[in-house]
Amino acid sequence: MYNNHNSITCKYQNQSSHFIIHHCQMTMMKKNNKEQQQQQHLNNTCSHQQLYLLNFFSYVLVFGFGLLIGITLTLSLKTTFNFSLKNITFQLQHSPPPPQISTNKLSMNSSSLVINNNTNKRVVNSTTRIGLREFLKAPRKAMHDMNEEELLWRASIAPKIHKTPFNYTPKVAFMFLTKGPLPLAPLWERFFKGINQQFYSIYVHPLPSFNGTFNQTSVFHGRTIPSKEVKWGENSMIEAERRLLANALLDFSNQRFVLLSESCIPLFNFSTIYTYLINTPQTFVEAYDDPSDVGRGRYSPKMRPQIRLSQWRKGSQWFQIDRALAVDMVADRQYFPVFQKFCKPQCYSDEHYLPTMVSIKFWRKNSNRTLTKVDWSRGGPHPSRYIRFDVTIDFLEKLRYGTTCMYNGKITNVCHLFARKFTLHALDRLLRFAPKIMQFN
Repeated sequence: MYNNHNSITCKYQNQSSHFIIHHCQMTMMKKNNKEQQQQQHLNNTCSHQQLYLLNFFSYVLVFGFGLLIGITLTLSLKTTFNFSLKNITFQLQHSPPPPQISTNKLSMNSSSLVINNNTNKRVVNSTTRIGLREFLKAPRKAMHDMNEEELLWRASIAPKIHKTPFNYTPKVAFMFLTKGPLPLAPLWERFFKGINQQFYSIYVHPLPSFNGTFNQTSVFHGRTIPSKEVKWGENSMIEAERRLLANALLDFSNQRFVLLSESCIPLFNFSTIYTYLINTPQTFVEAYDDPSDVGRGRYSPKMRPQIRLSQWRKGSQWFQIDRALAVDMVADRQYFPVFQKFCKPQCYSDEHYLPTMVSIKFWRKNSNRTLTKVDWSRGGPHPSRYIRFDVTIDFLEKLRYGTTCMYNGKITNVCHLFARKFTLHALDRLLRFAPKIMQFN
């Protein structure tokens, strides 16, 4: 029994020893973990301090670098400014004195500036009001940079409301289709002399190769329009007529349009011609049916269905028309393309295009006659030419009153306002007789 007791005692002691050892080991492990955590915390603290110091020195370096650049730029700008200031001061000191303004009141455009030296007041109105009249003002010069497509588009713009909200003086546009110079220009100068330009406009279409100019005091100065090559009897002739009309349509005041050549002369004074054209609703386009080879013989069946043989007309190219017909002519996309395609040389489109179109669309108000007298009695492809010895008082009187016609529903013997073809050699006698017969001025 004693032995059993000893064995139990020894077993108990062994278990106690194991427990103590285990407890000591756990205590040591906890102590080691705690020391490791403290060490890791210390290491982290040191790392943060080093990163902070690194960032601090970086900021200091950048700030110092920026400060250095700023000082350098300041010194440079200061030097440049001083140099510029010296130059400005030098120029002000050596520049001529400003021109003296008269003590009288100087008035510029009321919408821009008014200066009065007597009161030392300066009034500037920065707001310029533009009314309808300003929008409708015609270009000062006939020359421009628009191409053909732009010009025809601009000229074809027409108001649908025919009654204007303002009063204006209607103009007559005199359009000269020439090869080059105007040999009869001195006669036309006498015709326009003393006439206010609010009653008329002038447009000249020469060949592009023509480089001549007009004197600055001439009514033809600055009235040449952008032109293109024109060949007799071809569609380029119609294109030139449309080009002249389009340029004239840019001026809203132009209400009547007269096509002339360099060999045309006026048969009456300006007042008579202006009144005759403005005071009638009629247009003056010669149009008739010619059954011969030089009439219907020029028609092409390929023109159908736009143009039928029964609608084909012939007439003089020298017309006098109103604004509505002029707009329709430059905007035409129905008949002119047909002529371009099927009316080739030997068709002479300038004798058929406008007479045919007018007979189809505007026959009600057309007089079917031209106001330009031409003599075809001698036959041939060209009319008679008048030289110096042809020009007599009786001859001019016959041109003026030699026929009868209808005007505004009444019979009159004033049927032609212009005549052609006069040569340069006839100019001397024309200038001699014009003041007396035609009552110029």
